[in-house]
Amino acid sequence: MTIDELIHKALEEDLGNGDHTSLATIDENAMGTAVMLAKEKGILAGTEIAEKVFKILDGKTAVDILKGDGDRIVPGDKIMFIHGKAQILLSGERTALNYVQRMSGIATFTADVVHRLSGLHTKVLDTRKTTPCNRIFEKMAVKAGGGENHRFGLYDMIMIKDNHIDFAGGIRQAIEKVHHYLKKNHLDLKIEIETRNFLELEEVLKVGGIHRIMLDNFTPQQLRKALKLINGKYETEASGGITSETIRPYAETGVDFISVGALTHQIKSLDISLKAVK
Repeated sequence: MTIDELIHKALEEDLGNGDHTSLATIDENAMGTAVMLAKEKGILAGTEIAEKVFKILDGKTAVDILKGDGDRIVPGDKIMFIHGKAQILLSGERTALNYVQRMSGIATFTADVVHRLSGLHTKVLDTRKTTPCNRIFEKMAVKAGGGENHRFGLYDMIMIKDNHIDFAGGIRQAIEKVHHYLKKNHLDLKIEIETRNFLELEEVLKVGGIHRIMLDNFTPQQLRKALKLINGKYETEASGGITSETIRPYAETGVDFISVGALTHQIKSLDISLKAVK
């Protein structure tokens, strides 16, 4: 689904057969202005999504964005002004704020993790551990916070994980089957494979035919040894229980990427409000 289609669904979920409170208390032709305000410091994300919410409800709604995605905000900062029918401003308020608050929480946490790797070449990746039907927004927020997006779904990259290997009968069989499948279906997709120990890593290095090696649940010391074995032949990614507090030693090994599922699934939304301008 497109971003607009997803927003339509979110509005349908909230509005149902009508915002009866606003319809009952506000005159149909009444006009008004609202301001979105930061109540907590952090990194902003979701401003263009919020604008779309109000525009989808009424294309004549005017939105003046003062702070953009990736900007630092502090309590009291004015993020945007929205001017239009008062009923529309109230009907779109919660959906718009849900997007901005959630996305800003992700961007803020991501920015903190990225900052911890200052001076190192390692890039921070998100994962597919996202809220169903909100993945595109959550991955946009990761980018706003300075992180990088891993594959979007199951369709845009080959990721051979432990269960694939086990069901396929081994590493060699899994890689060979992938190449056969890609050739048969005329697909050009990058191939990443997960390794859980040095025996699996050595097997992957023997077989080859991949682009990136994921080193899952390796300690920083083990990671250094693994990177020496790989010797720059393939891209490398560290994964498995790495937190913002422990990430720096992993990055100092020189690994290319570190994937952090917590970027999108253990997030506190940023406190942001929408107030009528009197």
